[in-house]
Amino acid sequence: MSEPTPLLRVSASGLLRRRGVWLPSAVVLGLLSLVLSMLYLGANNDPVGATKDLPIALVDSDRGTEVAGKRIDLGAQIATRITGSAELRDKVSWKKVDRRTADDLLARGEVFGALVIPEDFSADVAALAGPPQRAPHPPTMTVLTNPAAGSFGSGMAAEINHKVVATTSAQVGRGLTEQLGRQAARHPASAATGRTAAPGAAAAQLMIADPVKATVEEGHPLGTHSGLGLSAFFYALVLVLGGMLGANVIHAQVDTALGYLANDKGPFRFVKPAQHMTRVHHFVVCSVLMAVLSMLTSALAMAGAVGVVGIDASHLPLLWIFGTCATAAMGITALALLAVFGTPGPIVSMLVLIGLAIPSAGATIPLQALPDFYRFLAEFEPFRQVVDGVRSILYFGARADAGLGRAWTMTAVGFAGSLLLGLALTRLYDRKGLHRSDLRLTPAG
Repeated sequence: MSEPTPLLRVSASGLLRRRGVWLPSAVVLGLLSLVLSMLYLGANNDPVGATKDLPIALVDSDRGTEVAGKRIDLGAQIATRITGSAELRDKVSWKKVDRRTADDLLARGEVFGALVIPEDFSADVAALAGPPQRAPHPPTMTVLTNPAAGSFGSGMAAEINHKVVATTSAQVGRGLTEQLGRQAARHPASAATGRTAAPGAAAAQLMIADPVKATVEEGHPLGTHSGLGLSAFFYALVLVLGGMLGANVIHAQVDTALGYLANDKGPFRFVKPAQHMTRVHHFVVCSVLMAVLSMLTSALAMAGAVGVVGIDASHLPLLWIFGTCATAAMGITALALLAVFGTPGPIVSMLVLIGLAIPSAGATIPLQALPDFYRFLAEFEPFRQVVDGVRSILYFGARADAGLGRAWTMTAVGFAGSLLLGLALTRLYDRKGLHRSDLRLTPAG
């Protein structure tokens, strides 16, 4: 029976006095805290101020009306005023469409809301300036929300639409007041008697100052178990973490099996004899494990979310397949970074897949409300692509034009790119003789 190799002994106080223990930990932890705080809080610091080109549909269904032989089309005038507003010119990208197209844009998640001017808008406004009615009917504008595209973005669009309605109401109110003033000047006796005597006249007078009311409807309804449009974000987060953490687990298990790492089980420590394997083969083995096990993790993630928690979800086979591919792509990206960078690999993969990715995903704060740096990241950061794919499957009927097509494309690009990167650089290391089985001892301290 072989004798255990004697180890150099060190006291706890002696280890704590070593600069090599303190300095790397301080640098890594300090930089992580600094970078993550800047990334996350920088993305969410001023979403309203950073908003640019928030897509909102504008529908003018007003048929107009005739008053005293003159054609009046208030809907067209209001739509022109809204799209030409200097205050909203840079913040909102108005999509002036008909109602059917607006519903389609809402169903694809391409707009965060819609503002609808109804067919009888001009007629309702004209009625307030005409003979008093028994029960005055206020003109309305409909605010359509779209939480499926993102609850925060939908809320921003709804707030903008409410302000537009309030501004429109004030403008229409001033016009009605001026028109009634002119009528009173032309017919003083009628204005003094008719307007006050008729039932409902008082209500009509009160309505004139603020005539236009907003009605709110859900443009693309969500189920009650959709987390107000956030279940897609959290499901995508599970897939991304499954890939990143899964890569770290697989990498460690393969290293343990090869004897590169010790296997600690409670107070007991086991080390297998070191076995040589090229870096390319090591990366290939880890990638195969990641791809196969992603089928299991995606299935269990779906079972937990749909079967146990009960989130609203359809297209379950597609959700499982997409989850498998997304998890595998994330995992192989993390494995490539581990193969390239070694021990710093988990930190690099965390920054790439989580640190930079979540703020630029457009899952909570819409991309149009993020600073330019994060919009640039969103073009290629993988988390955004996964969110778009999951959101399309859960909320938009798995439509390719609702983000699923781009998600599949970018997932395939990420998978292939990471695989090629890992294979190319591990092969380069092998050709230079930089094998992981060659230990290079460094002095203690």
